[in-house]
Amino acid sequence: MLNKKIEKALNSQLNAEAYSGYLYWSMSAALEGMGLKGFAHRMRVQAGEELGHAKKFYHHIVERGGTVKLTAIDAPPTEWKSVLAMMEETLAHEQKVTSLIHNLMNLAIAEKDHAAAIFLQWFVSEQVEEEANASEIVQQLRMAGDSKGSLLMLDHQMGKREGEAE
Repeated sequence: MLNKKIEKALNSQLNAEAYSGYLYWSMSAALEGMGLKGFAHRMRVQAGEELGHAKKFYHHIVERGGTVKLTAIDAPPTEWKSVLAMMEETLAHEQKVTSLIHNLMNLAIAEKDHAAAIFLQWFVSEQVEEEANASEIVQQLRMAGDSKGSLLMLDHQMGKREGEAE
């Protein structure tokens, strides 16, 4: 049976993952408006991945006999001053999600919830990858500077991201 403190925290993370999906969909829409279809594709794939994370939390709560409590998802921003600003926000967001996952892991350990700790281990590893990917794109955009040619080359590269675009 799922401890109520863990259940509440997992439900909160489910909401945070759904927000991440909304954020990346919003970024995708903004990128479409900028004519950057490759970046837009990458962010739609990312949105789908984040919604998949929310589903993992949903299933874990249900499998452990807990109650899923869906709450309102905050509206994400809809405008960014540049692709670089958007990707810097992406990196900051992923760093925030990492801290949320670490807090959940600390709670699972404190509550001696081994099943939750094992479940969360995948997310700990996943966040290392998420931050590294976002950081790499930020670095590339900073190197590109104001070069429209470099931005278009990066856009083409982003369009090659594998995964299902939601």
